[in-house]
Amino acid sequence: MYKKIDSTQNSMIKQCLLLLDKSRERRKQGAFLVEGQREIQLALKGGYEIQTLLFCASLFVKEINQYLSANTQIIEISIQVYQKLAYRKTTEGVLAIVQTKQHTLSNLAFKNKSPLLLIAEAPEKPGNIGALLRSADAANIDAFIIANPKTDLYNPNIIRSSVGCLFTNTIATGSTQEIIDFLNKRNIQLFSAILQESKPYHTQDFTKPTAIAVGTEATGLSELWRSESFQNIHIPMQGAIDSMNVSVAAGILIFEAKRQRGF
Repeated sequence: MYKKIDSTQNSMIKQCLLLLDKSRERRKQGAFLVEGQREIQLALKGGYEIQTLLFCASLFVKEINQYLSANTQIIEISIQVYQKLAYRKTTEGVLAIVQTKQHTLSNLAFKNKSPLLLIAEAPEKPGNIGALLRSADAANIDAFIIANPKTDLYNPNIIRSSVGCLFTNTIATGSTQEIIDFLNKRNIQLFSAILQESKPYHTQDFTKPTAIAVGTEATGLSELWRSESFQNIHIPMQGAIDSMNVSVAAGILIFEAKRQRGF
């Protein structure tokens, strides 16, 4: 028998709601809430540790042992509690409190001798971050780096919009200067997606150790990226506007690099 919680006023359920709503609480507890079977399985695949698994017996029909470790606490929750915690009103019936990771540049290690990195400076919208993570996963790049992060990586909206790709990518964060120093130390050439003093992206050689940096649609990349870049690049626009969604642009650039590398 598992411990069962029937009340939405239970202290643990209140803790879960705080993890959903408050970035400060996620940092304080070093944990976050994940909803759904696929997302939890991807978190496990990505080496995340599940502290507590909460399941609704009337909805969750899969084998529960696939989510367990020696330290995992298992709690059965009522349908009312599940509906209070769940964003997607589907019938999966399972959530997990998961331990956060440290995403420092010093933890990055590359198996590939010629790594391909995507860098996004100060992305703020969870939907854009999620889409960037999906593009990074689809191209199977070596790392996704966020410069000067403005949004908590474990924001539930990022987890949802990335459809779990938060867990499948190697991710690091740092300041612009820290990241540029990291690239220079490892002889990774930097291509900055900037209109000024730039060349069309498809004319460049991305087969060497490469980092591609993109900025926000509103402000683009800051000056340091332009001055420290090996080469500034742009995607030639053929319509009436001069820019596109950052995740779309990033996808075009990293898949060109993958094409040059023979995928």
